[in-house]
Amino acid sequence: MQPAANPLRLNRRSFLGRSSLGLGAAALWSMTEREAAADRIQGLAGLPHFPAKAKRVIFLYMSGGPSHLETFDYKPELARLDRRPMPASFTAGQPIAQLQNQELKCLAPQTRFRRHGKSGQEISAFLPNISRVADDICILRSVHTDQINHDPAHMVMNTGTAIPGRPSLGAWVLYGLGSECDNLPGFVVLTSQGGRNPQPLAARQWGAAMLPSRLQGIKLASTGEAVNYLRNPPGVAASRQRDVIDTVSQLNGIHARATADPEIDTRIAQYEMAFQMQMSVPELMDISREPAHVKARYGVTSADGSFAYNCLLARRLAERGVRFIQLYHRGWDHHDNLVPYMNTCCRLCDGPSAALLEDLKDRGLLEDTLLIWGGEFGRTPMVQFKGGGLPGRDHHIRGFSMWLAGAGVKPGFTYGGTDDLGYRATENPVHVHDLHATILHLLGIDHMRLNARSQGLDVRLTGVEEAHVVGDILI
Repeated sequence: MQPAANPLRLNRRSFLGRSSLGLGAAALWSMTEREAAADRIQGLAGLPHFPAKAKRVIFLYMSGGPSHLETFDYKPELARLDRRPMPASFTAGQPIAQLQNQELKCLAPQTRFRRHGKSGQEISAFLPNISRVADDICILRSVHTDQINHDPAHMVMNTGTAIPGRPSLGAWVLYGLGSECDNLPGFVVLTSQGGRNPQPLAARQWGAAMLPSRLQGIKLASTGEAVNYLRNPPGVAASRQRDVIDTVSQLNGIHARATADPEIDTRIAQYEMAFQMQMSVPELMDISREPAHVKARYGVTSADGSFAYNCLLARRLAERGVRFIQLYHRGWDHHDNLVPYMNTCCRLCDGPSAALLEDLKDRGLLEDTLLIWGGEFGRTPMVQFKGGGLPGRDHHIRGFSMWLAGAGVKPGFTYGGTDDLGYRATENPVHVHDLHATILHLLGIDHMRLNARSQGLDVRLTGVEEAHVVGDILI
């Protein structure tokens, strides 16, 4: 039997249907905003496990694998051995992606390094703007991972495993803590590109896998329509759209009670979220009212799809309560022409990354926002020539650099290190699982206690191997 309709709701809809579109839409927005709060994604009972330092995460993902040897990890010995044979003691029995059966020769750092700020952190000349905020970032020089090719390495960095079908980091965070935003998704993904050979990105990198699908990342386009089919067709008023959604939700509710399928509840919630987004997303994407000095800081003037524009959107999303924001910039796969492509990628990403950090700090948001910068792996100390161009570097997993800033992270601090040639993490190694455990810790989550049942097993982000919170980088 169909449940009785809510008379109050019918009267409101009837009123709005007889009102002018402007008045109706405004009133409808006010009411549905209140109703949406009841449909907001709720976290798990008992979370956070302990007081959190971070409320949200912004992950600036340098897709393709930036070279640690040209960014944050200067190696004088590598410079001394430039174009000389790579010592076999470093590479014997090690995975080498595209350098098999080649004579391995060292390639010196392709730029100069200097110490910056009161902290004296050593950063390359490719990154003049990140160098400017050296006293605000914590550089990890000893990150290592398991997979040497792009797609599986993305999977490890985003889901903790190369096995398909596991939830992404953002989905886990939303699963544990829920959303604080009524009219935008709790997990938003933005992409840009520029550089060498932008590698494809599969949607499973921000998927929810066996968790409810409403926890997956929502990819917004930063040019044209942010979301396909989000706007109403000509002649369809907001009040009419509201009636359609209410009716479909009632029908789905009947089906849900009959089948006890949790995905139907997800579908109902997603219809509601889509309606909310019809008004919130256009306002989010419109930066015309941002002050000129703010746009100048980021180096953006319009919705141009650039990494700079996406960084400004990331700050706007953070202000609106979005829990997990991930920006992918595709173009860091520098097998050849390393210097020209580093110049391109750093020109596009260096300034906006620093601008976002400074903007968050100025607005008091950095205190409870965890900012992360890095890619899926690093690059080899060995030279690679591909296509007869200038030299480049191959994929490398044994040691590379990332940086963190914001909530609960020590500013102006360098942690860990690699060997004399930048090949292997030797000082305080940080596996990707350790990084994930630390991110969850800053959000108030014990990584050992955040799990979900799948095919008879308790699955967690940090896997079954031992993972550690990197306590030395925390305040």
